[in-house]
Amino acid sequence: MAAHPLTVGFDLDMTLIDSRPGIKAAYQELAARTGTRIDADAAVTRLGPPLEEEIRRWFPEERVAEISNLYRALYPHHAIEGTLALRGAREAVAAVRAAGGRAIVVTAKYEPNAQLHMVHLGIEPDAVIGSLWAEAKAEALREYGARVYVGDHTGDVRGAHAAGALSVAVPTGPCDERELRAAGADVLLGDLTAFPEWLGRYLADGVDGVDVVDDAGDAGDADAPDAASA
Repeated sequence: MAAHPLTVGFDLDMTLIDSRPGIKAAYQELAARTGTRIDADAAVTRLGPPLEEEIRRWFPEERVAEISNLYRALYPHHAIEGTLALRGAREAVAAVRAAGGRAIVVTAKYEPNAQLHMVHLGIEPDAVIGSLWAEAKAEALREYGARVYVGDHTGDVRGAHAAGALSVAVPTGPCDERELRAAGADVLLGDLTAFPEWLGRYLADGVDGVDVVDDAGDAGDADAPDAASA
């Protein structure tokens, strides 16, 4: 991979997108198809880790691969339409590109489904890399030379540090500000609406260790169909 002057990585679920409504619908369909009770409301509070970790809560180990594949097949028909962009998501990606940089998405989600979300929401990263979680995200971050990785989970902090990248955290997912700080986040923003201003300072001043806390928006306050419509 050729060197690039600025590459910023973004996590997907609960960083760029609020996928909870769509994922809940997909789990409800999975439960109906398999005749197995799945607490979809609880499942969507645990977004971040690989799908198989959640499937193991409801199915025996010998069926995890089978059920995970079924879920992924159901996903495009049940999870895409109900998912919205989180506040500031489009602007954050656009800010990287406006600065002459490259924005990539690195996610634990199955890559084809992650790409469907980007197309549906009109978010245009330079690359989408899926099926990587926590420290394994460093593989893609190093490959693309990412200097910054933005995420909502302590696993994202670990992935950034494993790649030698700056960890920018947003408490818009299952991990709160305290957990993200304890995990070692280098920068803490209230949500992605604060990212363009931070990026400008970072590029102007080379401020790596800044800790910026803005009032976090409601994680469920995703972009409605307006100027930053889904």
